[in-house]
Amino acid sequence: MMHSAVLIATMSIVTILTRFLPFVVFRKETPGYISYLGRVLPPAIIAMLVVYCLKDITPAAYPFGIPELIAVVCVAAVQVWKRNSLISILSGTVIYMVLIQMVF
Repeated sequence: MMHSAVLIATMSIVTILTRFLPFVVFRKETPGYISYLGRVLPPAIIAMLVVYCLKDITPAAYPFGIPELIAVVCVAAVQVWKRNSLISILSGTVIYMVLIQMVF
């Protein structure tokens, strides 16, 4: 139990430090390259995660990637509708899990 608490505390501190360190380092003015990375990295990371999640689909074998396709369409539709990443990802995850557990 103590080991888990130390791990969680360490991960929390590191996460907090990485979130606040740029604000401490760049108090007065944020350099252009940091602003650029702040604009382009989030979409790039999301694209990389999508590719990673879909890399093992075998379109020639059952279920032909249908659950994944439905979940991706669900995430995209909810994102366009609600503009909330958390709700979009959660809805896609729930739809995917229901599909692979109960339908396919």
